[in-house]
Amino acid sequence: MNRNPRRALIAAIVLLLGGGGCTDTTELPTSTITDTNYFDDPSSYRAFLARIYSGLAVTGQRGPAGDPDLDPGSIDEGFSQYLRLYWQLQENPTDEAVIAWGDPGIPETNTQLWASNNPFVVAMYYRVAFQVSLANEFLRQTTEAKLAERNVSPELAADIQIFRAEARFLRALSYWHGIDIFGNIPLVTEEDPIGPVAPLQSTRQEIYDFLVSELTAMQADLPATAGSGTYGRATKEAAAMLLAKLYLNAGVYTGTPQYAQALAAAQQVIAGPFTLDPSYRHLFQADNHTSPEIIFPIIQDGKRTKGFGGTTFLIHAACGGSMVSGDLGVNACWGGLRLRPETYNRFDADDPRRSFFWTAPPHTVDVVSVSTFTNGVAAPKFTNKTSTGANGSDLEFPDTDFPMFRLGDAYLIYAEAHLRGGGGDRAQALAYVNALRQRAFGDASGNIADGDFDLEFILDERGRELLWEAHRRTDLVRYGLFTGGGYLWQWKGGVAAGRATETFRDLYPLPASELTTNPNLTQNPGY
Repeated sequence: MNRNPRRALIAAIVLLLGGGGCTDTTELPTSTITDTNYFDDPSSYRAFLARIYSGLAVTGQRGPAGDPDLDPGSIDEGFSQYLRLYWQLQENPTDEAVIAWGDPGIPETNTQLWASNNPFVVAMYYRVAFQVSLANEFLRQTTEAKLAERNVSPELAADIQIFRAEARFLRALSYWHGIDIFGNIPLVTEEDPIGPVAPLQSTRQEIYDFLVSELTAMQADLPATAGSGTYGRATKEAAAMLLAKLYLNAGVYTGTPQYAQALAAAQQVIAGPFTLDPSYRHLFQADNHTSPEIIFPIIQDGKRTKGFGGTTFLIHAACGGSMVSGDLGVNACWGGLRLRPETYNRFDADDPRRSFFWTAPPHTVDVVSVSTFTNGVAAPKFTNKTSTGANGSDLEFPDTDFPMFRLGDAYLIYAEAHLRGGGGDRAQALAYVNALRQRAFGDASGNIADGDFDLEFILDERGRELLWEAHRRTDLVRYGLFTGGGYLWQWKGGVAAGRATETFRDLYPLPASELTTNPNLTQNPGY
């Protein structure tokens, strides 16, 4: 990375504590706060952890314009937010979304024709590395020996034990994204020394095994979900959900399916305190922090997480044409994101989840021109309006949190794992699917019969229920449909009717710049 995570961390914490000094992350801060005396302040540990959480939502030190975490020469800061990068790599190359803009790197994400210098691919790799580096430094600074040196009180030490588990969860989350998107990447932990030695490349299997071990071990120290007091924090249920996602895709990551484990982890989540939100729409509104369904969100706050990623991007970019920005609680439409026809046609005409879609002329179903926003059905699923119709706190930067994990996904994981031979009960699995459809339809009219309950239906239902929630690429890879010619959609492979793409594109390439810097890395095949 061109930005030093440790320097960025110290600079960020200076701001969190209200200290003065330089906040340019390319230089050490001029504040008197240092690695050795910063932790004299008991509140420093919570501030440090907060910076790791915020790394999923913010782009740097001063909002969308100034002191970015990543090298400003490699990507515009507005594009560089973690969630925005992850969402684009998970959704744009699939049958679910297409974006009109021609900024460098974007057209290639629409067509699966990226190269190892694609700025969005490169920035995602460095975002993962940045998050891991911050978590590692927190863990280095909070060992029992370090706390004893600083005479930390027993009460604070007990809190820090929980904070350490949260940092490990956040590191595991990013490592999961790393192996899902890139495959074999370096595994670096707090046990590795800081220095100029380039890290070795680890296999997906090695990192997968590490993550399963970590998540299993840390659950004992994580807090249990307890209403608003734990909202936005890593909890035991969030760790179980991340395990469920890992196990569900274990066949892709390691060659050995783990569907029984996926079902068991999903069962643990389902047995927790979460319930389906009675309102599907509420999950994507500006007051969705009150939803009983969201297990782990990336928190957005119009006054405190200003930036052009996350739900700021998802709300503004899905608005355009004849749409009125005020209807979504924002001040402008960007005219970028809309559906590909294959996804629009997946929804039956009587499916109330279609109410998100904007089909008014001049919108067309077919995407004749990728660069024309009204070619394609708009899908403003996320909104900066609350459930009572009020605007969020800011018309430019929404308050709408992004549901990284929610109960509806756990229901679908249970159902798919059962159908793939993971055990469980078929009637229960079908009941979970129908609970989601009954919530969507408002009654039992949307329920499916046992004869329609199969893996093809589950993939389609995931596409309906979890539309634009950054799951689609991973789902299609697991089903063997992301690349190749078994399933075509408009503009796959760069042609209007779609064409078969090379299977090596199931993985993104490692950045060319990183291969130059680190001779221990081997590029993914095909690039």
